Amino acid sequence: MAQLSRRRFLMTAAATTAVTLIAHGCGQNSQNKQTAERHQQPLTVAETPEVTGAKLGFIALTDAAPLIIAQEKGLFAKYGMPDVKVVKQASWGVTRDNLVLGSEGGGIDGAHILTPMPYLMATGTITGGKKVPMYILARLNTNGQGIVVGNAHKDLKVGLDCTPLKEAFAKARAAGREIKVAVTFPGGTHDLWMRYWLASGGIDPEKEVSLIVVPPPQMVANMKTGTMEAFCVGEPWPFQAVNQKVGVGAITTGEFWQDHPEKSLALRADWVDKYPKAAKALLMAVMEAQQWCDQEANKQEMAQIISKREWLKAPVEDILPRSLGQFDFGNGRTFENPNLAMKYWRDSASYPYQSHDLWFLTEEIRWGYLPADTDTKVLIRQVNREDIWREAAKALGVPEAEIPPSTSRGVEKFFDGIVFDPQQPQAYLDRLNLKKV
Repeated sequence: MAQLSRRRFLMTAAATTAVTLIAHGCGQNSQNKQTAERHQQPLTVAETPEVTGAKLGFIALTDAAPLIIAQEKGLFAKYGMPDVKVVKQASWGVTRDNLVLGSEGGGIDGAHILTPMPYLMATGTITGGKKVPMYILARLNTNGQGIVVGNAHKDLKVGLDCTPLKEAFAKARAAGREIKVAVTFPGGTHDLWMRYWLASGGIDPEKEVSLIVVPPPQMVANMKTGTMEAFCVGEPWPFQAVNQKVGVGAITTGEFWQDHPEKSLALRADWVDKYPKAAKALLMAVMEAQQWCDQEANKQEMAQIISKREWLKAPVEDILPRSLGQFDFGNGRTFENPNLAMKYWRDSASYPYQSHDLWFLTEEIRWGYLPADTDTKVLIRQVNREDIWREAAKALGVPEAEIPPSTSRGVEKFFDGIVFDPQQPQAYLDRLNLKKV
C-alpha cells in the first residue's frame, strides 16, 4: 500500500507540474483566465493605500501559504503595498507578544494566527489583563491539522475513537509516568481539537493528561525524544512525523469536523482604523493568494515555494500529498479525499463566519479560558470584520455566488454526532459531559 501511495504521489506530482507549466503559458483553463482577468485592473486613486508597508507574522505551517504566496508572487505590491514584510515567528506566544508591541514598538501589525487568539487578546486573557483590540479580516484556511500518537500506541489503531488510549494512559499513570500531550498554544485551535477528541473518548484533558505547549516546527523533534504521547498541530508536521516514522496519525481534522475553521488573518484594530485602505489592500492581496493556492494546477508550485528555508524549511514530500488530499497515517490506514484537504478559498474557506467564531468562544468557556458570562455577541462584533471581507471581495470582482449570504454557516456536526447550533450555544455546552463550567 505504501508503494502504491508513493507511486500515486509521484504520478500526481508530475501531472500537477505539467499542468502548472501549461497554466503559465497560453493554455490556461477558463477558471484561471477568469480569475486573472478579474485582477488585472489597476487600482484607482481612491483605493490607493495610506501606507505602502506593514509587518505580518507567520508560523511555519502549510496554512500560512496565502501570506507567503502573496509575498512571493508580488500581490502585496500589486495592490499598492510593496513594502509589506512577512516575518517568521518562533511560536504563537512570540506572535502574541509582537502583536502587543505593534510595528512601531518593534513588533508586527498583523499575523497568520490561531482564530481564538485575537479574541483572547481583545479580552486581555493572554496579555496579562491588558486588552489589545484586534480585528479578524479573513479566515486563511479550513481543515489541514492532524493528531499524531507515539509509536508506543501504534498497535491500538487509534483513530476518531480514542477510547483505547484511556486504558493505556491509566496504566502508564499507575506506573508513575506523566502523560504529556502537546498542543501549540493554550486556548488555541489545536488545544481545542485535542481537548474535544480526548473528551469524546472519555479522557479528561484536565485530569488524565498534562497538556504541554510546543511550537509547531518543534513537534516532530519532541516526539522523537519520547517525552510526549501525542500532539496536535497543523500540516506539514503531522505528515512529517509519519514520514520519519516517529509517530502514527490518528486523524486529520477534516474527519473531526469537515471544513472546520482554522487560522485567520488578524491585524491590530488601531492599525486597521488608522489605515483602512491599506488594510483592504492587504486583504485583497491575501484573498487573491488564497484563490491561487486553491487551484489544483498550482499545488506543486505552492509546495515548492513554501518549502523554502525562509518559509517552512520542510521537504516538498512532507507538504504536497496532504495538500492534494492524499492521506497515509503510517499505521496501514490510507485514503484519498480532496474534500478533507486544506482549503483556502473553495467552499467559502476564506470567509470569516461569525458562527464559527462563536463555536470557538463557546469552547473557550467550556474549558475555563473565558468566563461563563462572556457576552459573545458583543465580543464577536468587536473582533470579526466580515464587513471588510465583503468590501474586498466586491472590489476583487468575486462573483456574488461566492460571497456567503449570511454570517452564519448554520448548524455544524462533529464526528461523534454532537451538533453545534449557533442559535443555541448553551444547549451545545449542556450536552457535553466533560467541561470545566
